[in-house]
Amino acid sequence: MLIRSFKISKKILILFILFVILFVGILLFYSLANDISNDANENNGTENTFIKWVDFNITSEALNLTSKLDIDSHNNNDDITYNWIELLSYFACKNGGNFKNFKKSDLNSLVKQLKEGETISDLTQNLKFYDYYYESYSAVLGNFIGNYAIETTNEDGTKSLKENYGLKAFLPIAKNYSFSHYDDFGNSRSYGFKRTHLGNDLMGSIGTPIIAVESGIVENLGWNQYGGWRIGIRSFDTKRYYYYAHLRKNHPYAENIEEGKIIKAGDVIGYLGMTGYSIKENVNNINVPHLHFGMQLIFDESQVDSPNEIWIDVYQIIEFLKKNRSEVYMNNKETKDYIRKYEFYEDAIFE
Repeated sequence: MLIRSFKISKKILILFILFVILFVGILLFYSLANDISNDANENNGTENTFIKWVDFNITSEALNLTSKLDIDSHNNNDDITYNWIELLSYFACKNGGNFKNFKKSDLNSLVKQLKEGETISDLTQNLKFYDYYYESYSAVLGNFIGNYAIETTNEDGTKSLKENYGLKAFLPIAKNYSFSHYDDFGNSRSYGFKRTHLGNDLMGSIGTPIIAVESGIVENLGWNQYGGWRIGIRSFDTKRYYYYAHLRKNHPYAENIEEGKIIKAGDVIGYLGMTGYSIKENVNNINVPHLHFGMQLIFDESQVDSPNEIWIDVYQIIEFLKKNRSEVYMNNKETKDYIRKYEFYEDAIFE
């Protein structure tokens, strides 16, 4: 009887142990599943969705043709008004983002379809990557065209404000100052460590006034051993970070430039030089005077100062902006500082 009782107790013990193991296993499974679900929810709309890379290779010809169509259609109050970013995104889908074979006849054909009643929505609804290109190109070009007001000189010599819809981004070299450049994005650099060149070098004379391409806020200012005296300006929509480097020794910046300051498109922000490639401040270690100009795209703040930065090739943008240059004059003979000749206003500055 005692033996029989012992056997029953042993079976119960084994069943109890199996039940405990099963119960713990179920708890671990649900805990792991919940962690995975929470991670997915935390990353939803951030890490898993924001754009992580952009190859920008739209030609200046495509930028010129589509921007003219956009601007003219708005200024002429046409029945159909065009959005150049929509047009460019459509062509990017058609050619896989490669604009080398883009022709004016391609744009004419698209315009013909739109005039015959089709819409961009109709033409792009089945294009798989249209949303990606539209968001990418909007990040690059989003504030280049729009409404603004700028001073003009009247026939009697007085100045007045003229409201415009058009190109409101400026070349980073002031009007009447010469420069040269070539597409050097991605070239090798060796100072400090082997790396690629993430901008476009604009060769010019020391002291050439440097212009803010777009309105924004000064985010970085001071010495960087790679860029020398440099200035970084973030656009108001936070999507673009403009980097201007190798500014002039001893007097790199325009008057009253400081971090946090609002800068208007076309303002003088500094002067071309050849500083950099030195841990010690205010050293000319660049062989040829030039402005290093770069544009970083920021879709998420985690991309700032990280291995995930997105820098685009701005060569074609510089070619495009040659037609819009800010005229300047010396306003302080003691410091030899320059300011813009014609004042500029846009709504984003006052919002």
